[in-house]
Amino acid sequence: MFTVATPLAACSSKTIDAPPPTIEPAGPAVALPVSAAPAGAVRPLSGSPVAALVDAGSAALVVLRPGVDGRAESSLTVFGPGSAAPRTIPLPGPATSVAGDGRGVAYLSTLGGYFVVDLAAGTASRVDINGQQNTDFTAIARRNDGKLVLGSADGTVFILASAGENATAVAEQTKIFARVDSIVTQGDTAVVLDRGQTSVTAVGPDGRPQQALRAGDGATTLAADPAGRVLVTDTRGDELMVFSVDPLIMRQRYPVALAPYGLTGSSTLAWVSQTAANVVVGYDLATGIPVEKVRYPTVQQPNILAFDDSSDTLYVISGSGAGVQVIDHATAPR
Repeated sequence: MFTVATPLAACSSKTIDAPPPTIEPAGPAVALPVSAAPAGAVRPLSGSPVAALVDAGSAALVVLRPGVDGRAESSLTVFGPGSAAPRTIPLPGPATSVAGDGRGVAYLSTLGGYFVVDLAAGTASRVDINGQQNTDFTAIARRNDGKLVLGSADGTVFILASAGENATAVAEQTKIFARVDSIVTQGDTAVVLDRGQTSVTAVGPDGRPQQALRAGDGATTLAADPAGRVLVTDTRGDELMVFSVDPLIMRQRYPVALAPYGLTGSSTLAWVSQTAANVVVGYDLATGIPVEKVRYPTVQQPNILAFDDSSDTLYVISGSGAGVQVIDHATAPR
């Protein structure tokens, strides 16, 4: 299936005079108790995680959790390969999003700047961005050139001026969104998700907005895959959407019932969770239309997915405290 979406208004200016029109953002379904035993193994993890990634260098799963027991500070829980007990790395404050360099360093957005975490050492430091002490950063991603891209609650995208772990200067900033809910990168191009506008927008290496496309009736999650694509779930419209980058074009859209929300890409499959059914499905995108290859029952509330290509392991992280599901050899039909 090949579908080209209709572009939004052209981004000829770096600022707008008034907030763009929005709708009520969509969200995952409230999952019922599980009706089938989750595939694979389940490792305990309490609370309500908000994001996760796999660090390729260490093959560790890194899960971002908000503060618990009345604490404002967020933390990272790091699951190494095998069955060793996870490690907890406290953060110097609340964090909203996580990105990584694939070599043992994680970056997390926070008010006024970002945290840098050495996953091996278990240490975290704060970096303040010049002139942005009151900016509520809501999203973060890392480009191939090492520069960080951050987004804010007021709809601004920031490109930092230099690569490295302690960049503080802003090179470019663009305010055309209602809110920046998520950012992923392919090469040095960033793609921004705005749930209120249910849109995706490409931001070029120079920090300037390029194409902007509507993304269904209620886009919620965003992921980049190793094939250079960007994946989006339309939770309200029950669809998986697949975009190419540079230029940003919708290449595929496919019905996925029961409130698709959790999302991650791998070298062979796109993984989508059905939050109303406690199920995760792996789709092959190679033929031009998604083809279901595998399907697994999950832990309750499968809001977050992550994939380790080196070990063919799918992680399903519950948003309701039901733990982390580990599915080994996930791409092999069973």
